[in-house]
Amino acid sequence: MKNSNEDCFNPAFSHIYVERAVKNHPRAKRILSAFQNAQIIEIGHYKDVFCRSRQSYALQHKAQKLILAQKQGNLLYKGAPVCQSFGNRHFYYASCMMNCIYDCEYCYLKGMYPSGNLVVFVNLEDIFSEARRLLAKHPLYLCVSYDADLPALEAVAGYVREWIAFAEKQEALKIEIRTKSATLPRLTAQRFASRVIFAFTLSPQTVIDACEHGTPSLARRIACAADALRQGYCVRLCFDPMLYCADWKKRYTDMLKQVFSRIPAEKLLDISVGTFRVSQDYLKKMRKNQPHSAVIQFPFQNVKGVYQYPEALSLQMEQFLVTKLKEWLPEEKIFLWREDYA
Repeated sequence: MKNSNEDCFNPAFSHIYVERAVKNHPRAKRILSAFQNAQIIEIGHYKDVFCRSRQSYALQHKAQKLILAQKQGNLLYKGAPVCQSFGNRHFYYASCMMNCIYDCEYCYLKGMYPSGNLVVFVNLEDIFSEARRLLAKHPLYLCVSYDADLPALEAVAGYVREWIAFAEKQEALKIEIRTKSATLPRLTAQRFASRVIFAFTLSPQTVIDACEHGTPSLARRIACAADALRQGYCVRLCFDPMLYCADWKKRYTDMLKQVFSRIPAEKLLDISVGTFRVSQDYLKKMRKNQPHSAVIQFPFQNVKGVYQYPEALSLQMEQFLVTKLKEWLPEEKIFLWREDYA
């Protein structure tokens, strides 16, 4: 780590690994065309690079490399218990990218993946086909931005536009695009807006400064959410995860005042609330990768394999925020993660 100064690293995506099977895929060609100066390295399989042993997630994230690959095996996954389904029976998520360009200390991806590099699966059409197969059986609530922040990489991949175009053609499909980004594509078809939910993760600015590295400010995210509402998108605000700090009540109260000074609460689809929680296996790796992170080194409690704040603290934080939120929204529009998990 003695050479961890930013000046020692190549710029992001200075090297791009491409599976031979997809080197001529139209999406791969389009993405590569945006990086004329990158060194292109052909590989047999993305796991040869992404899953090799003895990698440093923290150092790799300082100079991320891009890997273009083909998604194989499972293309859609059933939603995990610690994720909110918002009352949707057929809740799935898609993994068309792996990892994120943002560097949030508490992100579960740091415990889920062995590499800090970023994988883009270019065979998006196969994921669309799997979604159509499920839609032939039942309606589908599909989260497409769980294992990466798609809007944050829109300038490179353009996947948000492709997912929106796909949703326009599927009456029984509703997609959620979770993001901390401050940009989104312009809506082209107003009548299909209800099938697309932009879910903005919001945190107090002090939390953003302390541990959501590289992300837009709270003010910029609020402005983007307000713009999404003006365009006609469905908008969800996610105060999840809530993070404990010494003056957390004041920080979250000030944040809500800032949010609702710009966003008309009555136009929101809903709001999600949840304190930090993560799989026990993920947290072990996260702590190893970030030994000096206060948010990760907190003495959490293990509840059924999920590390979280002590029950009394979690309930106090969540109930405090819900009580504050009810000043602006009816209770039925406020979703708690633990209600799904129970």
